Amino acid sequence: MQGRSTGSGLRLDLGGQWVGASHHRLIALLEEFGLRRYPTHYDGEGLFTWNGETHRAGVEPDFGRSFLFFRPRELALPAAAVDEALALQQRLMRLAGQVPPRAPWTTPDAAELDRISIEGWLQGQAAGDLARYPFAWLARVGGSGGFETHESSILHLAWTQAVAPQHETPEAWLVEGGTAQVADRLAAELGPALRLGAPVGAIEQDGGGVRVTCGAGEAVSAAAAVVAVPPPLRLGIRYLPALPPDWLGLLQRSPMGSMVKVLAVYRRPFWRQRGLNGLGIGNLATLELTVDSSPPGGSGILTGFIAGERAVRWQRLGEAPRRRALLHDLTTWWGPEAAEPTDLVTHSWNGESWSGGAFTCYLAPGAWTTYGPVWQQAHGRVVWAGTEAACRWPGYLEGAIEAGLAAAERVRGLLGGAVAG
Repeated sequence: MQGRSTGSGLRLDLGGQWVGASHHRLIALLEEFGLRRYPTHYDGEGLFTWNGETHRAGVEPDFGRSFLFFRPRELALPAAAVDEALALQQRLMRLAGQVPPRAPWTTPDAAELDRISIEGWLQGQAAGDLARYPFAWLARVGGSGGFETHESSILHLAWTQAVAPQHETPEAWLVEGGTAQVADRLAAELGPALRLGAPVGAIEQDGGGVRVTCGAGEAVSAAAAVVAVPPPLRLGIRYLPALPPDWLGLLQRSPMGSMVKVLAVYRRPFWRQRGLNGLGIGNLATLELTVDSSPPGGSGILTGFIAGERAVRWQRLGEAPRRRALLHDLTTWWGPEAAEPTDLVTHSWNGESWSGGAFTCYLAPGAWTTYGPVWQQAHGRVVWAGTEAACRWPGYLEGAIEAGLAAAERVRGLLGGAVAG
């Protein structure tokens, strides 16, 4: 949860920034801190680009009836291809409805669904290119994000839509001054108890408690430990006793998504004057999504994402080619004015030492049904948290809060209520 100020003093969120319509825990926390939210701008029409052609359409409030949020009949696309896409999307939604959020390995036919990649499943449906695209978009940008259709199973994709459903409008609100203020307020409440720059190297435990080694060899003793770093980073901690083989297998098969966040800042939200809402989706070379995240009555901001293999390729480029690639896609959607942002900010989540990627981790094919049952199990007095541990809205701020509250309850259970929340 990071923030950055532009030269004009505008505060930008480099991490998570949206508040969903059903993010009740986050909304309660914002209200507790007196932080105001405002609706994401969806008035007007968005743009969908497909194979070099851009189509203009309104936003369909019911995601289940939409084509990636757009009113499908307003898109000038072949009717048969659109019908095929909508039918395949409905099949995914029906599958998601069968996935238990807390135990996806118990889904009917879970073994078969977990051992076939999303790509393999689509091939089995004989799906056309347009019908396949929403699945690729959900893998790279929607749901957990940051992976390609050959990298995870159709069970995992269905689980992401069961626990973080797009039809619940996860990008409904923005926060005045940015959501990074939430982290700042929580840090202020913790005061000197919060230790920065002291990464944990080892956690030892016995029947009486835990001993955490951090920083330059400093040791902290406690009744229990909550580990809230992403799964791949948990492997960087030495545990005594060691993690069981099941846990090691799960962590080794839970990479973080490849993701770069892009914030293009303009003097005003010029696209609104053309009746456009800033929502851009499509198979462009670099960006696959932009959303209007402008503050009320001020500058215009288009927030976008480079995801999956696109992010890997883009990060290999030099600084000038990177900028050209972004401006090309921005102007493809939003016209010549988009080529002149006052600030063009990019932030690679894969370059963050303490996250390693975004929006969250994804599981390799077969991992849920082989290792899934240990997903949320404590390791003695070591309890797992972080948004990746959530069974509701993982990858979102709401998921991080949910996982933290669940971890506190597990600690209470482990210690027989002896530890206060």
